[in-house]
Amino acid sequence: MKGELFITVYLDEDVHVLVARLLVQRNCVAVTARDAGQLGKSDPEQLEYAAKRGMAIVTHNRGDFEALHRQYLASGQIHAGILIAIDNRPYTLARRILAAWDMYTADEMRNQLLYI
Repeated sequence: MKGELFITVYLDEDVHVLVARLLVQRNCVAVTARDAGQLGKSDPEQLEYAAKRGMAIVTHNRGDFEALHRQYLASGQIHAGILIAIDNRPYTLARRILAAWDMYTADEMRNQLLYI
């Protein structure tokens, strides 16, 4: 994760795949757990996958990812951002991700937890 300008996102398996298609149409890099072959992986594995690739993870799973965020900070690990989706409607969620994309650079998202 070196000096990247734009956020790239990894959508875990509880986020509708339509969200990725909507983001890609707007020239965003968006990868789904399905496309990455990560279906069925645990939440820690999902975050690790995204972190290793410098991708902010998008999830609806608030409780587990809040805890994982705290664990990463406490242990000095780095993730590329966690976006917790509070709305599961694909078009609304895509708009909220795009808003974060416009507001934050990838560097600014590092180790951040946002509710979108």
